[in-house]
Amino acid sequence: MGSYKVHYSVILLYFFLGNFFVPQCFAIGVDANQTALLVVNASEASARPIPETLFGIFFEEINHAGAGGLWAELVSNRGFEAGGPNVPSNIDPWSIIGDESSLIVSTDRSSCFERNKIALRMEVLCDSEGTNICPAGGVGVYNPGFWGMNIEKGKSYKVVLYVRSLDAINLSVSLTGSNGLQTLATSDIIASASDVSNWTKVEVLLEAKATDHNSRLQLKTSRKGVIWFDQVSAMPLDTYKGHGFRSDLVAMVADLKPRFVRFPGGCFVEGEWLRNAFRWKATIGPWEERPGHFGDVWMYWTDDGLGYFEFLQLSEDLGAYPVWVFNNGVSHNDQVDTSSVLPFVQEALDGIEFARGDPQSKWGSLRAAMGHPEPFDLRYVAIGNEDCGKKNYRGNYLKFFSAIRQAYPDIKMISNCDGSSRQLDHPADFYDYHVYTSASNLFSMSHQFDRTSRKGPKAFVSEYAVTGKDAGTGSLLAGLAEAAFLIGIEKNSDVVEMASYAPLFVNTNDRRWNPDAIVFNSSQLYGTPSYWVQLFFAESSAANVLNTKLQANTSLVASAITWKSSIDSKNYLRIKVVNFGSDNVTLNIRVDGLEANSIQLSGSTKTVLTSDNLADENSFKAPNKVAPTQSLLENAGEEMYVVLLPRSFTSFDLLTEDSNYLSTRGTDYSSRSSF
Repeated sequence: MGSYKVHYSVILLYFFLGNFFVPQCFAIGVDANQTALLVVNASEASARPIPETLFGIFFEEINHAGAGGLWAELVSNRGFEAGGPNVPSNIDPWSIIGDESSLIVSTDRSSCFERNKIALRMEVLCDSEGTNICPAGGVGVYNPGFWGMNIEKGKSYKVVLYVRSLDAINLSVSLTGSNGLQTLATSDIIASASDVSNWTKVEVLLEAKATDHNSRLQLKTSRKGVIWFDQVSAMPLDTYKGHGFRSDLVAMVADLKPRFVRFPGGCFVEGEWLRNAFRWKATIGPWEERPGHFGDVWMYWTDDGLGYFEFLQLSEDLGAYPVWVFNNGVSHNDQVDTSSVLPFVQEALDGIEFARGDPQSKWGSLRAAMGHPEPFDLRYVAIGNEDCGKKNYRGNYLKFFSAIRQAYPDIKMISNCDGSSRQLDHPADFYDYHVYTSASNLFSMSHQFDRTSRKGPKAFVSEYAVTGKDAGTGSLLAGLAEAAFLIGIEKNSDVVEMASYAPLFVNTNDRRWNPDAIVFNSSQLYGTPSYWVQLFFAESSAANVLNTKLQANTSLVASAITWKSSIDSKNYLRIKVVNFGSDNVTLNIRVDGLEANSIQLSGSTKTVLTSDNLADENSFKAPNKVAPTQSLLENAGEEMYVVLLPRSFTSFDLLTEDSNYLSTRGTDYSSRSSF
């Protein structure tokens, strides 16, 4: 992902103007009651298999997508390392409960974790008796998490912390409201001096007795003395498949039925400087021992609880292939000379061994120690991100390609260079294609790959989206243009093997990029129109694409696929049509190549994505303002007339006879409908 920065006030201005001018700009066609003909050839000879990997997702640590989002850790800066390795250090967002007369909080380098030496030192000056009595409830520190912790009644939360003291301790661990007054859950840690004279790991399980979406974690005491804290974590127990991912966010992703997960970036992989690039070896092993790092492209700290192992686990949990993007010795501002790049090459080879090596191998044994003795199914790697054209990229790339091909001949490698219009001058299995543009441009790019050579590496459209004034923070206009582009990709899936939208997530408290597919805060989430568009293609991977011919309308883009549902074991023909114009269109759909009466009236449906205004967006208050609506298709048949609403994306799902050849490529990923 390219790193551009637009002032938010400019974005708001674009959005304001878009509300007034966008509909007129995209009023393609002026005649009311337009008509068009779509001929679908559903014969066996017409069908072409779609790659099983066609549609997936791209995750980048941007917009606090992982830290404070997908990764369910509630504590921000849990190891106190975000302020840097020197002391005194900034402990933000940790804050003090009390004043200078009752406690002094500082940092020192006394931690038991060699890669995370910063610890919090809390000297309590008050006591439960004597001349300096502590305030009611005690003094201490609290952490508000990532703009408030979402604590829900009846749910349990596991708090882990490391503590040390020269004296006996009586410490309360609590989840409270944002002002600390309402206690949602609490537990006491009472220990003698001998129990905590060395760093001691303590775990408590807290069950919330009330709900507060803007909560905080508190550590308080009323006993005089010095207490050190380090590596303080709070995690809900109900994470996705128990692997630490926020369940509601993963559920939305799972609904897309992604066939691959590209991770962890994007520019996050490169870094503004190599010293801040994502380095996989620093993100594995026990979470307490991960040093974390500052992502200098998107400007925030991550504890790297969501690390290389977790990305592989997430891919497996989603039933998707992992696509690992690694640094090739190039950042935005510095790069390694090809003559010195071999250590980076070895790091990539070690990473592949970690993912898929034997449990007795050097790096495979570490994966096994983390609880996954069986190898992950890593088949794809991308050598860098958006680095084509940089001084050392080609030389570095060839070093990586040669070493990986020799060690892992089955691994498919992805070049950063675009091979859609001219042949690459270096070997590759795939070439990476990124596009961020206006709605009109992306709509016209539905034919982008029509004339691409059918020889050589396949395309991986790993980042696409409508951006700028057309997009706002997720508009209908953007979604419609993206739908047309995806229809073009689906029809050209003989040369495009993988595609994913970007970015996937945005935490509304740290919006670094507009728009995004899924918007969330600590307790809420919704999909933008771009998200809902992707749902129309959830059954496309591993389906069959049919030949279609559209006549007499330039505002329409259409495709047709067939697939077998794993839920009801029935066959379906899905016709998708984007109407980018401002008028109704009466579309005559004719399906050729099927036996008479093959299409069943009962069970056929129509799904429409549209809204009153092209600039319409979803929000926390109106999460489904722009969302698909489904209804029965009353006139389903081999020939039918349907009305396409202006500025709409429509899917017609036609139930067909089981005896048809279309049943041959059903998969467990597919279902009758995604909606």
